[in-house]
Amino acid sequence: MSVTPAEQAVLDRIDEDLLVRVTGDLLRARGQNPPGEEAATVEVLAAAGRELGLEVLRTEVEPDRDNLSITVASGNGPGLLLLGHTDVVPVGDGWTTDPFGGEVRDGRIYGRGASDMKGGLAAALTAIAALRESKLTGPVELAAVVDEEETGKGIRAYVGARQRPFLGCITAEPTDLQTIIAARGDSYLRVAVHGRSCHAGNPDDGANAIYGAAAVVAEIEHLHVSLAAEPHPLLGPATWSVGQINGGTGGSIVPAHCTLVADRRLLPAESPAAVLDDLRHRVAALKLEDRGLTVELDMPMEMPAFETPADAQLVRSTESARRAAGGRDLPLGGWTAACDGGYIARDLGIPVVVLGPGSVTTQAHRPDESVPLHELLTAARAYTLTALRLLG
Repeated sequence: MSVTPAEQAVLDRIDEDLLVRVTGDLLRARGQNPPGEEAATVEVLAAAGRELGLEVLRTEVEPDRDNLSITVASGNGPGLLLLGHTDVVPVGDGWTTDPFGGEVRDGRIYGRGASDMKGGLAAALTAIAALRESKLTGPVELAAVVDEEETGKGIRAYVGARQRPFLGCITAEPTDLQTIIAARGDSYLRVAVHGRSCHAGNPDDGANAIYGAAAVVAEIEHLHVSLAAEPHPLLGPATWSVGQINGGTGGSIVPAHCTLVADRRLLPAESPAAVLDDLRHRVAALKLEDRGLTVELDMPMEMPAFETPADAQLVRSTESARRAAGGRDLPLGGWTAACDGGYIARDLGIPVVVLGPGSVTTQAHRPDESVPLHELLTAARAYTLTALRLLG
């Protein structure tokens, strides 16, 4: 679908200078999580929203960690939600540019979070600003939440308090400007094994917690292999990965405690609670108590998966807008990463797609992270056109 003259008039109000300026300002604001430094990022975004005459609402999640909503009010019907997060992963090593510099070079802007996902936040804000004079059937809201990179405190607080109805949600995460209609979820499972310490010269006098943890790790590896037999058509299989293990106090002491943390990627039909229960039953079948061991399991983080039908109104509107905005010829896709959009789909029952500038595979969480300026503009155009077509 081509751009109509009325739509073009709104697109002409997109301020490219504002888009680049806000992206740079956001990149210069530290937002690393951990430890939870979103406050400066939130203030930059809130100040830009106030400057543009938009409705700005801050809601405390924890001290110095506010969720932020920026809205262009319009009709009284259901609106469009643009979703993002204000935290970024820690900088890490290997940078050759200033990770908080917002340097523009060779058509790209550099800094931690450029792709994931301060560029998406700036594009969403710029789109909302362009829609200020448009007559829509409902509002367009940018919800920028804290703690996406850790335990999801921000999005859980947002869905818990949400009252406004939406026809759909676009999560502005980096997708290389491909419309994503399904995304895997994620969960962390923690397994704590408790035994009994003794002198390593007589190890049978104790109960070795590391041996128990090793048996759990082997079971998780077996589970990972078995999941490969049932892939999702867009997302591939669910996966297990043990990412952390810690136990023991010295080589000559039989360890009394060992803790491991595993990452479990979820498919849309899966329940995090069911995954935890399944692992609990499988660990019980190992009969570690016969070795004098006890086990505790919990799930400190879970982020739901989602899938939106390809023929949903939100998908049709977003995809037509993306192509009309200058997006490449790409099919509807799936995303093996997880995002806050899963909570919107599960807890609010709202259709969700993911669409944003930058790359989760080649830029996010890497040194010298950057995003192309032309993708920022295309994203802003796509969000603007989606709002016009969904709420027109």
